[in-house]
Amino acid sequence: MTIDLDLLLRAYAGGYFPMAETRDDPEIFWVEPKKRAILPLDGLHISKSLAKILRQDRFRVTSDAAFEQVIAACAQYADDREDTWINGQIETAFIGLHHRGFAHSVECWADEPGGCRLVGGLYGLALDGAFFGESMFSRQTDASKIALVWLVARLRMGGFRLLDCQFMTGHLASLGAREISQTQYLKLLASVISPEAVQTVGVPGSSASFAAGSPPVSPDWSALEGFLAAASPDGPGGGASMTSSSSPGKLILHSLTQTS
Repeated sequence: MTIDLDLLLRAYAGGYFPMAETRDDPEIFWVEPKKRAILPLDGLHISKSLAKILRQDRFRVTSDAAFEQVIAACAQYADDREDTWINGQIETAFIGLHHRGFAHSVECWADEPGGCRLVGGLYGLALDGAFFGESMFSRQTDASKIALVWLVARLRMGGFRLLDCQFMTGHLASLGAREISQTQYLKLLASVISPEAVQTVGVPGSSASFAAGSPPVSPDWSALEGFLAAASPDGPGGGASMTSSSSPGKLILHSLTQTS
C-alpha cells in the first residue's frame, strides 16, 4: 500500500499529516492536533554555547545531500525512543516527494578517521511559504540543534513564513518554539499558502488536485547557497558586508542575529 503524493500534499495544505502507530505498522492515520507547535522564524533562541558551536563549525552542514539517509535515521529506534511513527509508507512517500522537489533535508557531518560521518539532521516538506518539519535525529551532542539553526536561516533567507514543528517538545521549546491553537494554526497556514500553489485546500479524500504537480517557484529553498557564496571572500560579494571570516557557521549566525 502506498500514499498518493498529491493526496499527501493536499493533506498538509489543509493542516493534516500522516503518522503510524509504530515503525512496523503497515497502516497510517491522519493527524490534526488541537495544539500545534511552530517556531517563529524571527524568534529562534540561540544560546551562548550553541552560538559557540556554530562559530567553530564543529559540523559540516549540507542540504539535500543525503535525504534518504536522514529519513532512515529518523525512522530508526534510538536510546531516547523505543519506537517511531515513520513507517515504510511514510518513508517511501517522502522519498517520492523529495524526488519531486517538495521534501528536503539538512545534514550535519563530522570529520572522523576514514572520512565524514552523518551525525545529525532533519527533514520536512516545503509547500509554498510553509515548511513542515517532520523529524530530526542526533548522533552527536547538539547536531540536531545545529541542523535546526541552519534550517531557520535557510527559511528566512528563502522568504518562507512558517516553520511547523507539529508537536511541542522540550528540545524545541528551548529553541523558541511555541504552541498555538488549531484555529490559529489553520489561519496562519492559509495566509502562507497561496491559491496559485494549491487549487483547493482540501482534506484527505478531497477531489482537489495539486497545481501542476510541481514545486512552487517561490519561496526559494536554495537562496542560502547564494548568500553564502556572495558573502564569502572568494565569492562575488567579496565578503565586504561581513565582519567575520568566511566560516559558514559565522555567516549563519550573523544572518540570524543582525535583524533579530
